[in-house]
Amino acid sequence: MTDDLLFETFVADRADALMRYAYALTGNPHDAADLVQEALVRLRGSWSRVRSKHDPESYVRVTMTRLHIAVWRRRRREHLAWEPPDRQTADTPSQWADFDSDLWRQLSRLPRRQRAVIVLRYYEDRPDAEIAAMLGVSLGTVRSQASRALDKLRAGLHLAPEPERTR
Repeated sequence: MTDDLLFETFVADRADALMRYAYALTGNPHDAADLVQEALVRLRGSWSRVRSKHDPESYVRVTMTRLHIAVWRRRRREHLAWEPPDRQTADTPSQWADFDSDLWRQLSRLPRRQRAVIVLRYYEDRPDAEIAAMLGVSLGTVRSQASRALDKLRAGLHLAPEPERTR
């Protein structure tokens, strides 16, 4: 198989999963699509090296995480201003997971760094040390951001505090 055909097959097979991951990171289907597209463009430029040495999906996910972090580092603030679509489409979170819509709403209200930590910790099930390395922050920052995010989610959902898991 040629490199082009292998790349096209990878994209066709993994695009939906990458889109779900991007949505979990961004909380916005439009930003998620942009994030996936940019990450795949970068993957294409490195395809011959990545496919022979690494898992391409892992490479794309790390690239997406780093691109997402770069955005909030530049902005230092979150400016969400999108309206939900008039009709239900494949871009709605209810088709991706059985989460309550209140949880998605509360998750979208978190600051970008806290949302990234929550997604990496609970959606991707990554250890804190790996999250710290991916985000370029200290282990303590990961833990404090996770704690603050969980407190905000619990308060928004009116849940009693639970002890945080240790890693």
